[in-house]
Amino acid sequence: MTKRDPIYKVIFLNQGQVYEMYAKQIFQSDLWGFLEIEEFVFGERSQLVVDPSEEKLKAQFDGVVRSFVPMHSIVRIDEVERLGTPKISEAKGGSNVMPFPMPPIPEK
Repeated sequence: MTKRDPIYKVIFLNQGQVYEMYAKQIFQSDLWGFLEIEEFVFGERSQLVVDPSEEKLKAQFDGVVRSFVPMHSIVRIDEVERLGTPKISEAKGGSNVMPFPMPPIPEK
């Protein structure tokens, strides 16, 4: 049995949407508070059925070598055995998780 390169499913929030992406490389960035995601993986173009959300992601990340995602935007990272379908979905409200309180912005 040969050991193949791992594939990671990364779920993160971006501008009110939930991105579910697949990548081969994920590591903590030298930029404090960011995670680096490299080598995005998309489905093969030989498929007969074309998923419009996957095509939108392919176009959005076309030419991207590396993405820096803030750590507080990461929802989950899983190492998976096989590639799924990357997608974007709307973030649903009503969460029971309270955001971390931030100090008030001083007035000038």
